[in-house]
Amino acid sequence: MTGFSYSITALPGVPAVRPGDDLARVALDAMQAGRLAFADGDVLVLAQKVVSKAEGRQVALADVTPGPRALELAAETGKDARLVELILSEAQEVLRTRPNLIIVRHRLGLVLANAGIDQSNVGTGTGYGQGAQALLLPLDPDASAARLRDALQAATSKHIAVLVIDSLGRAWRMGTAGTAIGVAGTPALLDLRGRPDLNGRQLESSELGLADEVAAAASLAMGQAGEGRPLVLVRGLPAMGQPGTAADLIRPLQMDLFR
Repeated sequence: MTGFSYSITALPGVPAVRPGDDLARVALDAMQAGRLAFADGDVLVLAQKVVSKAEGRQVALADVTPGPRALELAAETGKDARLVELILSEAQEVLRTRPNLIIVRHRLGLVLANAGIDQSNVGTGTGYGQGAQALLLPLDPDASAARLRDALQAATSKHIAVLVIDSLGRAWRMGTAGTAIGVAGTPALLDLRGRPDLNGRQLESSELGLADEVAAAASLAMGQAGEGRPLVLVRGLPAMGQPGTAADLIRPLQMDLFR
């Protein structure tokens, strides 16, 4: 992994994405607007929001009826009971609660605040009133990444990788960082065990969260508020092994030392 340089470019001219939009077309148009063309080895990184919007994962809170458990947690945390119902629908289990916060193990295996459900940049009416909207994570972000990669490769005949990323909090650390939740065409977890260090000592336990490192770098180019830069091109990363999925990054429960 030495002796290379890479570039990170936020793609211009990305329109507001709506349900049913063709993200491959959106990406190709954005590349053209930036006077760019896909090359072998490129990595296209997409903010989770645009994938969720294209896949119709936006929900009107007015259409949600909270059940008894949601009402109980809403009273405990002060959150809107309809939003809590959505959180529970996306969760395998509730791990922790505190005022205005519910930590769950998401159905994808991720440990997330509020099941990754977001209300920022979701259009009008994003408070808790009658027009309030919420955006859920894609049903299967790895499959979303794979579909988009297949479409882009069919259109360009180039070997391209795709990451779907979100800004997630981390245990023991303040702040959020870009994290890969969908991966296609690149290793997500790079096993460095058995390789020598600078002194020739064999590495025994080093595994690199490659997709998360790329996600964090791309997240800097995207921004976190109203920048409107949800697609980023990462160029120059070397091929580093067999492609993987974001599921490879989920620590198995039997290896979770913090439960």
